[in-house]
Amino acid sequence: MLGGAGGVLLGMAAAGPAQAAEVSYATKCVPPAASGLDPVNGTTKVEITAPVTAKVGDEVDVVWKFTQAASKNPDLIDLPANSVQPSGVLKAGGAQSADIAMVGPRENPAIPKGGAMVLSDMKGKVKLTTAGDVTLTPDAYTINAFGTDTKCAPTETVQPSVTIKVTAGDGGSPTPTPTPTTSTSPSPSPTPTDSGSPSPSSTPSDGGQTDFTGKLVQVPYKCVTPIGDKEVTSPIQINAKKNGGSYDITVQFKGSVMDSPADLPADSVKPSMEVVLGGSDTGTVHVEGPANTEPIKTGDAMTISDMTGTYKPGATGESTLAPGVLTVNALGTTTTCTPTTTMVSLTLDTEEQASGASGGSSTSGGTTSGSGGTSTSGGLANTGAENNGALKALGLVAGTAVLLGVAVFTFMPGRRRLR
Repeated sequence: MLGGAGGVLLGMAAAGPAQAAEVSYATKCVPPAASGLDPVNGTTKVEITAPVTAKVGDEVDVVWKFTQAASKNPDLIDLPANSVQPSGVLKAGGAQSADIAMVGPRENPAIPKGGAMVLSDMKGKVKLTTAGDVTLTPDAYTINAFGTDTKCAPTETVQPSVTIKVTAGDGGSPTPTPTPTTSTSPSPSPTPTDSGSPSPSSTPSDGGQTDFTGKLVQVPYKCVTPIGDKEVTSPIQINAKKNGGSYDITVQFKGSVMDSPADLPADSVKPSMEVVLGGSDTGTVHVEGPANTEPIKTGDAMTISDMTGTYKPGATGESTLAPGVLTVNALGTTTTCTPTTTMVSLTLDTEEQASGASGGSSTSGGTTSGSGGTSTSGGLANTGAENNGALKALGLVAGTAVLLGVAVFTFMPGRRRLR
């Protein structure tokens, strides 16, 4: 998924006049795993803008402009305006080695099916630390669309685009170790956390603590949808508040917001989950989230509500809570997502309560026996390819609404059959 976009040249503070040069290189783009698509090969053409001369100690602006796309948007789905964001790495070489983080705004015109892909200019900063010739070479980049990432990387040695001639500063000596500075982080995705250790929650007796915050875990899921299986990863956090001998549980999805690919009426999307207990306790805790209260228009941001329930401990000791099976009911269809790995988010020091969990079952809002897994993350990103395969991911969105870091559910195919 490669694109061209018009660009502006940044003023180069404390540096010489700007220069710009284009370089092209073979590129392999890997669509998100949830799309099930093969990698795409194409050609990236990039124009890099940077100052001609600068001094040691200067922090200079650089611009990455995409000048040619590897392919057009296949005839599957229209991309709305301001739905695609690029980020990447520009390599500094020669007298100074550094990875310069580059990021562009989520700004693009509406791209019709079959239209040319358009990506915004990416910008970044680098602090020059060593006198000599510093070369700038484009490297890997990421395309974010509909909440998921397509990773693109060179498949050949890329030639430098421009060279900055760096001279020693006034009376200063070059810094031996390069320390690049970047304007922003290119990756919108949340930081994954290790599944191996539970969160270091304090016991309820520690200073009378009643609120317990779980750690954010990246949970891999396999979702069974009306149009087939999907494998996704979703960032989830479980928090608890002590309420007598029980705990009020809240499950939150921390994924980024995506735009709805179709109109969704109010009260049409409702999630629920079985939180898996471990450690001293066994069983599950049922949590539910409210349905959307307002209609969601095509292109509007989609979110998933917090899911809540009550955990009544069935054992005394250290009990863990992990995201479990997620169910999403939407427009008459059901999607079920099961984690492929147990990821503990919260650990509590619990005291056994009468009729508590410990493998037993109770009514909704309490605990039920069993184990489970969780949800998925949404959005199928757009890549480019001559064979149209690269954007099948977005084609799936035409028949699938992908919830914010939560689940994939089908609705459009049923409507087509009715017609």
